[in-house]
Amino acid sequence: MGDKTDYLSVNGAKSSAMTNGEVKQPFLIGVAGGTASGKSTVCKRIMEQLGQADMDHTQRQVVCISQDSFYRELTASEKSKAERGMFNFDHPDAFNEKLMLKTLQDILAGKKVEIPAYDYRTNSLHPERLITIYPMDVVMFEGILTFYFPEIRDLFHMKLFVDTDSDTRLARRVPRDVNEWGRDLDQVLNYYLNYVKPAFEEFCSPTKKFADVIIPRGADNTVAIELIVEHIREFLNNRSSAAGRSQDLDLPPVATRRGKPDNISPLQRLH
Repeated sequence: MGDKTDYLSVNGAKSSAMTNGEVKQPFLIGVAGGTASGKSTVCKRIMEQLGQADMDHTQRQVVCISQDSFYRELTASEKSKAERGMFNFDHPDAFNEKLMLKTLQDILAGKKVEIPAYDYRTNSLHPERLITIYPMDVVMFEGILTFYFPEIRDLFHMKLFVDTDSDTRLARRVPRDVNEWGRDLDQVLNYYLNYVKPAFEEFCSPTKKFADVIIPRGADNTVAIELIVEHIREFLNNRSSAAGRSQDLDLPPVATRRGKPDNISPLQRLH
């Protein structure tokens, strides 16, 4: 580990934290779902429709954070188990709940936060390689247990659950773990059956009931994603109108609806 910290700036617009002397709270979206359900792809599609995916990071005002960056440091014995595929990374105890909560609270308070990058090949965090996130308009937080911890769950303005069938998720996970992360095929299958599948049924799947919007088929459900993006646009446009200032994001106008900007009851279940 070197002495110099390598900072990856996700959003370089540092001045966006204050507008007319007022701290701007971001629209915080939680995205949950089983392993390889398509959570990150859904977030990517949302960013694309908001015109943020291809934007330079210094101008971007929408970002996605992975819950994987909040795995806790493993003990020596736990690292040994992880190397043999015998440590359960899908269990709530594998995460640093306190750091996760504080980071999201700081984001909501308009503060800059620094998050270590996670290395899936070594199952370890890289504190010398930080992802720096500056205040912005929309922050998406995705992970298998995004809604498991009550204090964290209550912070989100919108909660999405990506619902993909188990066969599809397994078919996606196996080649990813083998080809991208260098895992042994037998180890991947055994790990899935002994840890991933039981943990999904015990910890992840029950949190579906907390979601405001359930997205069957993940990123393939373009109608659901378009409706979600429309609601985000409406929230940001309404907030800008109420503040009497121009919209920070270059978003096309949407029809004005009655009710609170965070009311998404028509989207309770999308098929």
